Amino acid sequence: MHSLYIMLISVHGLVRGEEPELGRDADTGGQVKYVLELARALSEDPRVRRVDLLTRLVRDSRVDNSYSKPSEQISERACIVRLSCGPRRYLRKEALWSYLDVFVDQVLQHIRTLGRVPDIIHGHYADGGYVGAQLARLLGIPFIFTGHSLGRVKRARLLERGLSEERIERRYNIATRIDAEEFALDIAGAVIASTQQEIDEQYRIYENYRARQMTVIPPGLDLGIFYPPRWGIFQPAIWHELKRFLVNPKRPMVLAISRADERKNIETLVRAFAGNDDLRKRANLVILAGNRDDVGRMERGSKRVLTDLLLLIDKYDLYGQVAYPKHHTPEDVPYLYRLAASSHGVFVNPALTEPFGLTLLEAAASGLPVIATEDGGPNDIIAKCRNGLLVNPLNPEQMGDAIWTVIEDRHLWRRYSRAGLRGVERHFTWKGHVRSYLPKAINLMKKKYYSRNLMKRHVSKLPTVERVIISDIDNTLIGDQEGLRQLMHLIESTSPKVGFGIATGRHIRSAVEVLKKWRIAPPEILITSVGSEIYYGPKLVKDVSWERHLNYHWKPDRIRHLLKRWPGLKLQPLVNQRHYKISYYMEPDQGPTRRDIVKLLRQDGLKAKVIYSHEAYLDILPIRASKGLAVRYLAMKWGLRPENILVAGDSGNDEEMLSGDILGVVVGNYSAELEHLRESPKVYFAESAHAGGIIEGIEHYHFLSTNGDQRHANGVIEKEPAL
Repeated sequence: MHSLYIMLISVHGLVRGEEPELGRDADTGGQVKYVLELARALSEDPRVRRVDLLTRLVRDSRVDNSYSKPSEQISERACIVRLSCGPRRYLRKEALWSYLDVFVDQVLQHIRTLGRVPDIIHGHYADGGYVGAQLARLLGIPFIFTGHSLGRVKRARLLERGLSEERIERRYNIATRIDAEEFALDIAGAVIASTQQEIDEQYRIYENYRARQMTVIPPGLDLGIFYPPRWGIFQPAIWHELKRFLVNPKRPMVLAISRADERKNIETLVRAFAGNDDLRKRANLVILAGNRDDVGRMERGSKRVLTDLLLLIDKYDLYGQVAYPKHHTPEDVPYLYRLAASSHGVFVNPALTEPFGLTLLEAAASGLPVIATEDGGPNDIIAKCRNGLLVNPLNPEQMGDAIWTVIEDRHLWRRYSRAGLRGVERHFTWKGHVRSYLPKAINLMKKKYYSRNLMKRHVSKLPTVERVIISDIDNTLIGDQEGLRQLMHLIESTSPKVGFGIATGRHIRSAVEVLKKWRIAPPEILITSVGSEIYYGPKLVKDVSWERHLNYHWKPDRIRHLLKRWPGLKLQPLVNQRHYKISYYMEPDQGPTRRDIVKLLRQDGLKAKVIYSHEAYLDILPIRASKGLAVRYLAMKWGLRPENILVAGDSGNDEEMLSGDILGVVVGNYSAELEHLRESPKVYFAESAHAGGIIEGIEHYHFLSTNGDQRHANGVIEKEPAL
């Protein structure tokens, strides 16, 4: 019955299952609560075997040590997995973009350690969406995206407030965020939104919006934690904390709970309360705006919000009428809702915009009527629950009047209280969420195609392979049809734990064409353009991490300018030129030697790799590029031991690939430029040519041995350790 493995990705913020620090900062709020409760709820369904919630590992003296633990079990079948990503210290989400590809690679290592590829990946927010989409492309598995809040909407609102494009970009990296959201929407098989308004007014403005991929599944609520007041006298610790602030603590409570964030619009609520004489005379205002020790040492945005709050309280002389405790625990929050309900008060969400409004559900489940912003998710919640009023978040007078209307009319208050309880139980539970979620996920798994481009699903076996054979194409893999047939049969008839790849000087289109011509099935790995590009599987998914790695000190225009007047060098056709490869025909008797070119580039301060092959071809690559470095990069990315990789080649551009701890095979028809490798302990020179030489090398190393024993070039038999 237990079969599904679901991976949730929520990169930023501080995520822990025990006493989550919700409201600590702008990155540790509703999304953290959402993913924790979703993970637990999914894990309780009998169709689910495992749920991993992946987030960032943080080692920082400013935060609790719990965030440095690699894993945390949060239910019997759900676990938080923390992975390193960038600096050890805690970073706000806007500073994480340049480290997300590292996070992708860390996830691949986690999957290899686990030994199972997820059935579904679900990315949260733009950063988790980017990571999830990259993984879905690499692994060929379905992807679900939930944006929570979207960059295009945020940019528009910041511009409306008068911020310049430059300031917005500098502070929020908004263009990068929007690009990540577009990418996630492009790859996603389904997008889960909390409200229809979120789809109509936010997702719809994206270029990659598709109506058929949109699904509204509201988040749920734990009704074992949030429930209405019960008879009996009980005064929780937070009640005593509130009484320190209030002259008459038994008055109806106007409660607001949010982060200290400008978007939460706490200032307007204070003005609404202060400007309504009835509220000032007959109610109290209680504001929970996160936890704080010293306002002066807080993050800039939170400090500004709290400073303005304190100044407004002083300006309107609200002392004795407003409580704003410095600290509270997650356990205090349900009690606060019940205290407010016991006092016949109301809950207010005054946010400028609210993507969903989880606090509104918590209040409703506690029997507490609500007043909420008319912008966003509260429209759907109040339409279903009929337990309060919507207001313009920028109109303090209207907000104050609405609050007083509900408090003053006891009949209306009771009607809203009862309706909220019924509405939450009917529409907003996590069990109900999972009942809608899992059929959607299972349906995605059954689909033949997984993206808008109608790409066939091809689940990669790279995360679970134990050995890989990588061969050059020309004069190595091809050249002997019968030998090739025997080689491919040998690989395909062996354990699925063996992968196959090619490494070639050809560009990707040419490589695919020649593989088709020789009837070679699409390999799991394609290293092309002399190691300057890496692709995966029949979908030809490009490895973007490798591209970014190669960009270091790469100056192709300067290199072309420097070499354009040398005799004996002629640029190859445009089709052979790539962004990270400059290719020449080279006349060895007329032009410079390879050593001459290396010297010239160094003298001009240019860092590049010069590869000469077949006594006719010259390739200039980034200093970090080559077939050999590409193979070693793949070993690190996919968690493969060097001795579990066998490479085969025939010419100079294979030399680096054949060196080191990787097992090398030089086929019998090799070029003279490889002769000096004959003394290398882990390079085997085959007598047979082409694919027959690869088979000979496989047999020499016992590379496909089923008993786990593997012979190395020095003749020693070693037991291969289990992965």
